[in-house]
Amino acid sequence: MTLSDRLAAYLTRTRGETTAVEAMSRISGGASRETYRFDATTSGRLERFILRRDPPGSLIETDRRLEFLAIRSFEAKDVAAPRVVVLEEQGAELERPFFIMERLDGATGGIFAAEPYDGHASQIGERFFSILGRIAAEPVAGLPITRAIVACDPADCWRRELGHWVRVIDADEGHPQPIVRAAIRRLLRHPPAAASKLAVVHGDYRSGNFLHDGAGRITGVLDWEMAHLGDPLEDLAWAMDPLWSRPGDRRVSGMVEIDEALRIWRVASGLDIDAAAFSWWRLFASVKAQAIWISAAKAWKDGGSCEPILAFSGWYTARRQDEILAERLAAAAEF
Repeated sequence: MTLSDRLAAYLTRTRGETTAVEAMSRISGGASRETYRFDATTSGRLERFILRRDPPGSLIETDRRLEFLAIRSFEAKDVAAPRVVVLEEQGAELERPFFIMERLDGATGGIFAAEPYDGHASQIGERFFSILGRIAAEPVAGLPITRAIVACDPADCWRRELGHWVRVIDADEGHPQPIVRAAIRRLLRHPPAAASKLAVVHGDYRSGNFLHDGAGRITGVLDWEMAHLGDPLEDLAWAMDPLWSRPGDRRVSGMVEIDEALRIWRVASGLDIDAAAFSWWRLFASVKAQAIWISAAKAWKDGGSCEPILAFSGWYTARRQDEILAERLAAAAEF
């Protein structure tokens, strides 16, 4: 049976009605889930969905239940989160754990397009940082994501996150990494102030992980698999890492200038930005990214995955991230 046949069998069984699955196709990219688009027809009703299924091996080890509950926490909160439909943790007919969510329309933007937002960069930037601010502002208590994750002490969030990514580097580096190791030493010697509040951290909020309609509107925020509770400055710093911008472009991810991005976020979140803590999280963002690229190189070299994105990440993005880390270290006197 094909994957679409097995998916149709699963939906027919769980819905109690014959469901046909059509137009199923794999969406390229992504490092932690197999992602497919498909149409489902039940009793003449057509629905358009996305399937996110665990791969045999993954670049980033994440919990699909956590991703599902993170999206559910925000699907009615005006942050353009998709609606999640079903979570299957045992795999059932699809053999590996998966979940299904609604399919949203739109295009993605990335670092290789000169003008990825069709002339609407400033409008996209306004919405992009407003959404991020709303995520930071959302009270954590009672959100579905809290059923799958343990909160950290606001004074200790930095230690937990840095420790996690240092362990990834320790496990996966295939050769000495002097630049990222120097950055880690700097981060350990100069820890940031405690988080001003405990918030949901999307974990991978950046250019390329949202959809837009080509007319200045963001239609979907994607890829919640790295969500956790922590310091909201972590998300802000990650979204502003220079890797997501074209070299020489002063705008954040080709959207708006840095000062404007920070202003929008402050208004939407209601939070102040401690300059020294934000500088710490910006250096951390590049360490975290380099850990991911190191893992990508290992996965490709070891033959655990043949996804082209892993080879590219372990080569181009890793070298560019070293440059960013070196620049950040050179400016480390700022904090």
